[in-house]
Amino acid sequence: MPLSFAVAFDAVSVPKFFDLEALLPQDGVTLYLGVLVAVGAFLAVRYVHSPWRKLPPGPKGFPVVGNFIELRNKQWLTFTELSKQYGDLIYLNVGGQPLLVVNSLKVTADLLDRRARIYSDRPRNIVASDILTGGQLIVFAHHGDVWRRMRKAAHEALSKGIARGYYDIQARESVLLASIALNDPVKWDQHFRRASTSSILSITYDLPVLESEDDPRVVRINDYVGRLTRAAFPGAHWVEFFPWMKYIPSRLAKWKRDGYYWYEQDSLMFEGLLNKVRAEVAEGSERPSFCSSLIKEQARFGISQRESAWLAGTLYSAGAETTAAVLSWWALAMIAFPETQKRAQQDLDRVVGRGRVPTFADLPHLPYIQAMVKETLRWRPVAPVGLPHRSTEDDWYEGMFIPKGTIVIANVWKMNHDPELFGANADIFDPARHLDADGALVPGVADTKDESHVAYGFGRRICVGRHLANNSLFINMAVLLWAANLEGAKDAQGRPAPIDVDGCLEGGLVVRPVPFECSITPRFSEALTVLAGERDVRGI
Repeated sequence: MPLSFAVAFDAVSVPKFFDLEALLPQDGVTLYLGVLVAVGAFLAVRYVHSPWRKLPPGPKGFPVVGNFIELRNKQWLTFTELSKQYGDLIYLNVGGQPLLVVNSLKVTADLLDRRARIYSDRPRNIVASDILTGGQLIVFAHHGDVWRRMRKAAHEALSKGIARGYYDIQARESVLLASIALNDPVKWDQHFRRASTSSILSITYDLPVLESEDDPRVVRINDYVGRLTRAAFPGAHWVEFFPWMKYIPSRLAKWKRDGYYWYEQDSLMFEGLLNKVRAEVAEGSERPSFCSSLIKEQARFGISQRESAWLAGTLYSAGAETTAAVLSWWALAMIAFPETQKRAQQDLDRVVGRGRVPTFADLPHLPYIQAMVKETLRWRPVAPVGLPHRSTEDDWYEGMFIPKGTIVIANVWKMNHDPELFGANADIFDPARHLDADGALVPGVADTKDESHVAYGFGRRICVGRHLANNSLFINMAVLLWAANLEGAKDAQGRPAPIDVDGCLEGGLVVRPVPFECSITPRFSEALTVLAGERDVRGI
């Protein structure tokens, strides 16, 4: 401050400038101080009673990014480890977005099942949901009118009773899979993929058996699945972190321009497949399929042509890759736990014999193989953290605050490996855990919809195709084990080589085992002959 300016402030003027008594009358000072005290008290009380002080426990994050580091690879293992310190509910903050990890089946059922009204939404997914699929992919769609109508249609067309109508398609594919795998065992994983794809395309669109994964129709649909998977992967697009970017004109944003282009192209593809079935329905030449059911009941369901087309496309994209991945984990289990393979084959010899292949008529008499399906899905869920839910209202759970808009992740892996639910050997593949002392299936663990695992999800977002998936897995496992032995690699001395049961491949929405060697050989000399005869009967 310049000296001349400082001198201008004399001893009298300075205190009068800063003294409230010099500026306000006595009553005004009292009022002013009273207001300050009241505001301070209000803020203190508000802070003390703020629900945000009652959030579930969780690790402290870093400035700005919060707990982003906790979302690294193999999240299910990270969350399982964190649960040892923080418990069943873990609160994370990811760049300002509240995120809740649930590690307990009871808590998950309390929230996602019993409070499904406010926990059935999906997080915002601008590219994968809003742009690439026009908000019409039921898996990602928000919990609104479009989702409700599509869900109702899918639920009725894939109910447990309706799913039995597809037994013949699934049995046909299981016979073809076993036959091809025995004749060309080196490509066993590709055969799993072909069989799963062929089955789901026949069920959805009444398409004939696929001879190869290289079929142009399959390549085109798989390209769509690949785009969708890449777009849905966390961190794939900046717009998911900075939503304002969605307002950038398409001519200036290639990701947006490409997204809208592929939405139109994929819509035309799915509508073309649907219209093929529509023409067959009009001619009266259709066979049972998901699309024929949709077309006949479209008006009652209240869904449009495009919504019907995307609903059918969702069934394929959600079913083909997941079923193939489950079969890969099952093959790994057969190698790592050969005693389970032997027990299943003993049951097959007793119930089916060796003169014919297993059919769905044998299902009630093969509880161990039914248990094997349950155990594969429990032991190695292909979506170990499931798909996230999102809360639509503020909520409280056991004194802890869950704010509106919280993303809720159910740690499926942790629940499926809970020793309190599945015993001290929960990390081991053991189908017998689902059977009683007489070898009969026991009722499913509480809150698992009689599945004895939670791999199919929760609440209103539970997988609508789970009955179809269970049937497909059962018949494929039964026919393969009836016809073949599955063995792993051997060392120089001819002994079984070590196999990695924990390694996995990420990079999308489905987790698969790391590549491993699987030898598939005939279990008895007549196996190939019986399979060939069955193929002749079925015309495959």
